Amino acid sequence: MNACVLAVGSLKEKWQKDGANEYLKRLTRYGKYEMVEVPDEPEPAKPSKALNDMVMDKEGKALLSRIKPADKVVALCIEGKQLSSEGLAEEILKWEQEGHRVVFVIGGSLGLSKSVTDRADYKLSFSKMTFPHPLMRVILLEQLYRAARINAGERYHK
Repeated sequence: MNACVLAVGSLKEKWQKDGANEYLKRLTRYGKYEMVEVPDEPEPAKPSKALNDMVMDKEGKALLSRIKPADKVVALCIEGKQLSSEGLAEEILKWEQEGHRVVFVIGGSLGLSKSVTDRADYKLSFSKMTFPHPLMRVILLEQLYRAARINAGERYHK
């Protein structure tokens, strides 16, 4: 599989970097996986819907600039479809067979802009809850690793 985790902001804490790097390392035997970061924009001091939208639009443009026309785009957002680990593995198998690079997009602290969710071919939700974006990267990478093991017919922890 050729996949990219595209996210707003950088991993700052050692445990975040260690967790992400561990799963990226484990994934190398299943295909080409990479993590790409775009800068996050400072949140407005006095946030309003208009200012928040402006921040999300700017981050959205940065995200979209890293997406190629042929990419299969999976936006992680609360309104997305919730899947089991096995369900995600099935979807990944389908995407893999289409032959496109799959780009999983994680927004910044305000979420994803409409332009990014409009570009998405699939919307995926891990929960109705909100997670810190750096933690979500580690969770996503772990689930990609789990899906790769499932699709390879290997044992995985249930």
